[in-house]
Amino acid sequence: MLAGYRCFKAPGRVLGASALFLTVAACTLSPNVPDPKVSAPVSFKEATPAMSAVWPELGWWQGFGSPELDRLMAQTQDSNLDIAAAIARIEQADAQIKVSGSSLYPSLSASGQGERSRRGTGGSNSGLGDIYQGSNSRISNSYNAGLTASYELDFWGGNRAALESARQSALASRYDKETVALTATTSTATTYFAILAAQDRLALARDNLRIAEQTLDVIKARSRVGVATELDLANQETIVAQQRAAIPPLELDLTQNINALAILTGHAPEEVQVTGGKLAGLKTPVVVPGLPSELLARRPDVREAEANLSAARANVQVARAAMFPNITLTATGGYESSALSQLFTPGGFFSSLTGGLTQPLFEGFALQGQLEANKAAYRELMATYQKTIISAFSDVDDALASIRRTTEQEQQQELVVASAQRAYDIAQAQLRVGVVDITDVLNAEQTLFSDRDALAQVRLSRINAVVSLFQALGGGWTEPTQISAK
Repeated sequence: MLAGYRCFKAPGRVLGASALFLTVAACTLSPNVPDPKVSAPVSFKEATPAMSAVWPELGWWQGFGSPELDRLMAQTQDSNLDIAAAIARIEQADAQIKVSGSSLYPSLSASGQGERSRRGTGGSNSGLGDIYQGSNSRISNSYNAGLTASYELDFWGGNRAALESARQSALASRYDKETVALTATTSTATTYFAILAAQDRLALARDNLRIAEQTLDVIKARSRVGVATELDLANQETIVAQQRAAIPPLELDLTQNINALAILTGHAPEEVQVTGGKLAGLKTPVVVPGLPSELLARRPDVREAEANLSAARANVQVARAAMFPNITLTATGGYESSALSQLFTPGGFFSSLTGGLTQPLFEGFALQGQLEANKAAYRELMATYQKTIISAFSDVDDALASIRRTTEQEQQQELVVASAQRAYDIAQAQLRVGVVDITDVLNAEQTLFSDRDALAQVRLSRINAVVSLFQALGGGWTEPTQISAK
């Protein structure tokens, strides 16, 4: 380290050559890392070519036409604890900007000291301020007060890169909050729809039990007159027991989904009241994706991955800069005196200017290892960024395919239920007049029960597919014109 000089003056040639060297060296410290390469497809594979784009809007859930869902969404946005945690992470990242940016400014500190010393007569006579001298000792006082300013010259851009890394991390935290909020709202929607589905299936199960018990009564009556066998009676009793057994799991599913909704809205389970309704009463909002290239600006998780990658790039530059000399300037000024009353007099003033240069020579390969680690972290985040983009395209195609297939399945299942209902009605009518094999009645009954429950489940799958498409398209999020970290 070169330090500890006062009023040092270097020849102009030396200063000029040094400045030229430092400038050229500083310009060569850009991170030597590859840029990510991801190409967007021309169109989504599952998109309908003839339809014009209808991107989601904020408040996309209002398209389902459920005031209760709107109320629950408002609670999620206000009280969800995952969103609150994400906001706290933003505050942490903003604070880290101040920490990282501080190295670009001079540091200033104040100091003061008072000293009283006693020396034997055999000691040195150079002490300040002799105030008493006896036969065996001498007492002296010394006072000083001053200011010290220090500044690190950021020739290699390491401090600026550290600040840029902190800024990009703060941006990433903002995108993360938007991703968390989107996940929370879509989870609230799917959980609410699961509650509606559980209510639908529970109502069907109870109705199925009622129907099975009515059929059992008919078979019992026929058994008493010798028209139905004990086997017929036992088979129907089995169906009744099966329908009773189907109810508790559905009640449990309903309770668990209400409890999950309480967590999403940031409330205790006993504070959440859900009226519910029927899945069939929901509207189906229209959403049509535009070009895949437009999707990337609408997905906060993609922007978050990009910001994290930029932060990692800056960290590579930080690690490279740490391998070059560290240059600091330190200025000190103040007063010193042997008498406190004369401390701040012109005669007690002192000052100094110190320049220092520290060049790492051997750090046990720590600096090289840190550089390699930061480069590897960049490559990791580059792969994450590329995967996030590819996953974004895949999410949209998956949701579109799911909507198309579940819509077709729901339409076909409605026909199945209609046919099963007709077969059951015919079997029941024939049972009452005694012109049907009871086995046919039991089969028609079980088929109807199963098909009605399957329709409720496929209807839920279709609605969840619509929610998945809203999520895949970013939930109406668009990047603000100005988004920056403090």
